[in-house]
Amino acid sequence: MQTIQNINQKFMLRKVLLLSVLLLSFSALIAQKPKDTLSTEVIEVVKPYVPTIADSFKINDVPSNSEEVVEKDSITYQINSVPVASTFTPNKGKAKSVVKPEKIRLYDNYISAGFGNYTSPLLNGYLKTYPQRDSELGFIFNHHSSKGGIKEVRLADAYSDTDANGYYKMEDNQMVWRLGLNLIHGKYNYYGLPENQTFSQELLNKIDPKHSYFGLGVIGAIDFSESIVSEGKVLMSTFSDNFGSSEQHFRVQPKLELPIATERINFEFDLEYLKGNSYQQYHGGDGQKYKYFNLGVTPNFEILREQLSINLGVKLYFIANMGHKTADVKAYPNVDASYQLIPEVLTVFAGAGGGIYNNTYEELLTENPYLSPTFYSVPTDEKYKFYGGVKGKIASNMGYVFTGSYAKKDNLPLMQLNPSLSNGIDEVKPYQLGNSFQILYDIAEVIALEGELTFDFSKQFTFGGNANMSFVNLQMQKENWNITSLKANVFADYHHDKWKGVARLFMMTDRKDINSAYPIDLTVFPEVVTAGTYLDLNAEMAYSFSERLAAFAKANNLLTTHYKRYYNYPVQGLQIIAGITYKFDL
Repeated sequence: MQTIQNINQKFMLRKVLLLSVLLLSFSALIAQKPKDTLSTEVIEVVKPYVPTIADSFKINDVPSNSEEVVEKDSITYQINSVPVASTFTPNKGKAKSVVKPEKIRLYDNYISAGFGNYTSPLLNGYLKTYPQRDSELGFIFNHHSSKGGIKEVRLADAYSDTDANGYYKMEDNQMVWRLGLNLIHGKYNYYGLPENQTFSQELLNKIDPKHSYFGLGVIGAIDFSESIVSEGKVLMSTFSDNFGSSEQHFRVQPKLELPIATERINFEFDLEYLKGNSYQQYHGGDGQKYKYFNLGVTPNFEILREQLSINLGVKLYFIANMGHKTADVKAYPNVDASYQLIPEVLTVFAGAGGGIYNNTYEELLTENPYLSPTFYSVPTDEKYKFYGGVKGKIASNMGYVFTGSYAKKDNLPLMQLNPSLSNGIDEVKPYQLGNSFQILYDIAEVIALEGELTFDFSKQFTFGGNANMSFVNLQMQKENWNITSLKANVFADYHHDKWKGVARLFMMTDRKDINSAYPIDLTVFPEVVTAGTYLDLNAEMAYSFSERLAAFAKANNLLTTHYKRYYNYPVQGLQIIAGITYKFDL
């Protein structure tokens, strides 16, 4: 009701204003006199009438309501459907199911056992448990042996390899430490008699060519998350063989790190002690003893940018030959840099390094189990090494690494066959029949080229390979004894559903050695012989019956060639091992 009154008041006000304007206009017209344009009299201007609010009448407080009510017409809508001819028939919709990948359950433990020709048992295992929330206790075991059976050899060719490792690991917010106990045992036979020498059957029956060794080591490692000491490693080991040669090795490697903004300064320390003695000298006499102590520190300054990383450092060593009572101080470069020209596609890198490296009996015997127990250790002094290369991806599924290097080394170890000390009738030591290897040291310049390619064709299939070419220039030795100029490895991995397959092809080119005839003629250089190029094709296939149980089969030397890894040492032919693997949780 109040709204209607307001509308009426506005309506009456408009009428009064309109009437006032009309009265003013009429008054102005009356007040003016007719103008004669020819007259010369003075024109009198009369001020127009300007009314005031008081001259108008007052608006009624309650105006009368004269508004008319207009009724709306009712409208009725109607849709007339007209059919349209069409030949289109839509397909019926069907909900698409989402294929979920099969969830693979991972087990902490497994045991794998197999058996093959050449009477070859195989046993591997990994056991792990968690005594506490942040601790881990584990045990790893590997064993592979064979009774041999190579037809071309005249002595027993059995072998056995066993290693076991137990560890305890603890982790918290400040650090992670691990302490392990490692045990290794190996047994090989010096079965590689010279082909150009005859031995009586009576002598062969007396010879026990077995060479066994045993090693025990304690390995510790610690990593700190927030500390100046960022990490540290400790090694204590002892090693000995059945002839009486032995070696003790101790090494500590702590690392200090000081972050400064985007750069870092770190110090790597290396304290190493190596002591050993051989059973005797090869030609007879008391064994040789060696004892070395090295103390090194490597300060590094690291510059890290988005696409650039640079490390500037130097290795400083105090080297003491405690057996000969000599000492020296040496310095080596430790510089490297890498730059991403095209992120993830092309990265170039280069550097310079060097250092002092002890040649331990354990490491060299693992590389060549037919090494003579008359071994004598001399450290290799890598005076400098310059290297550079490129790495990246040619495509999203294709990666590559290519590297080239040049190094100068003093006391590079070379393996060469020992001469035979037997006339074929008289009994000698089992390693003195021209069937063991000695270590020779020489000054060398080494140029090496390495390359690696990997192709991920799909999630199920991966293919790749790597190759290494080396050119060694020796100062004293006539040949690069048992150093190949080219070795390569091609691999292919396939897995689909319950099937897994792996294939490996190894290649190594010629290696030079000598074959001394008895008696030794010092005026004539021994005959240079060659262990020829060989290809070794290995394959493995596994089928999973369930998440826990799987069967496997391995085949080594599929090309069935009795090639010689070392001269006088032919390998077994086709070797097949089959077995099962069982996974579980404790």
